[in-house]
Amino acid sequence: MSEELQSQSAQAGKKLDIKKLLKSVMAFKSSDLHLVVGSEPQIRIDKELRALNLPVLSDTDIEEMAYSLIEDKQKKDFEENNELDFSFELKDIGRFRANYYRTIYGIGCAFRMIPIEIPTLEEYGNPPIFKELVKKEKGLILVTGPTGSGKSTTLASMLHEINLNERRHIITIEDPVEFVHTNIKSLFSQRDVGSCTRSFATALKYALRQDPDVILIGEMRDAETIGAALTAAETGHLVFGTLHTNSAPGTINRIIDVFDGEEQAQVRAQLASSLVAVISQTLIPRVGGGKVATQEVMISNPAISNLIREDKVHQIYSQMQLNQGETAMTTQTQQLLELLQKKTISKENALKNSNRPDELMKVIANL
Repeated sequence: MSEELQSQSAQAGKKLDIKKLLKSVMAFKSSDLHLVVGSEPQIRIDKELRALNLPVLSDTDIEEMAYSLIEDKQKKDFEENNELDFSFELKDIGRFRANYYRTIYGIGCAFRMIPIEIPTLEEYGNPPIFKELVKKEKGLILVTGPTGSGKSTTLASMLHEINLNERRHIITIEDPVEFVHTNIKSLFSQRDVGSCTRSFATALKYALRQDPDVILIGEMRDAETIGAALTAAETGHLVFGTLHTNSAPGTINRIIDVFDGEEQAQVRAQLASSLVAVISQTLIPRVGGGKVATQEVMISNPAISNLIREDKVHQIYSQMQLNQGETAMTTQTQQLLELLQKKTISKENALKNSNRPDELMKVIANL
């Protein structure tokens, strides 16, 4: 336990200091901190929650800590809506994304740790094809996966690669802004939904008048936002976006299903012409501690574009398995198998995180 936590634990009768607590949690290299009434503070390490040796929190304890980090306008927003998303940076400590919510017992808080230093594509262990993808002049690149799968870090690394090598205007629209980029070769305009713009759709509408080369959409939530993203990708912009889907075919179906039946043919045509790649990511506990990413990669080509246009999305997975040396595509099953052969992950965690556990079991059985 760090000195700060030891000190706070020893003073159980006194109030916890949220800034000291966050500083201490950073030292554990945890991804999240949770404050919930009736429990000690808990942190997430390698996908598992662990309680800290600190006092059980009351509603008053959490309210005092939570409100010490926000301004009056944010307090008003939270008290009116019972939900609050924001990000913040504590000097000499780190950067955090926070969500406040209300439970039947009082306020709950979830804090996500965000690295201040943005990793390069190599440092984050991304495949070489990512460097080629970010050189595209236009089109739609989607990074998908469940919450906590590292989508934001992957996207930040891709934008950082552009920043290191290209002179482009990059607009990011996020809720809230997570990684803060410093202008190196590129020029960044980072917008926070709520404080800098009313909504994703509104920001996208006006982004096209702001002379962007690259647009990042923090989350493609609705038909209006997805439609605007497809239009931007079609009209000469490189657009990055995220969805909470776990495979390339599932991502394409999710986008199409957001629209009404009569609009779906047009959306399929737009996707067929503008989609560049879908990267479906999962973080899996590593044997011995830590996490490792698996990244299923689909690169659009004439065959895949045709399958999207003709509403044969179910055949895309088979296309991803063909001529992979030339296409640089890979499936999650292949990545899991490679990690198993290297003994990087356990069989149990491979199957638990697999999108196609039956397929993985067959492959393992044939080894």
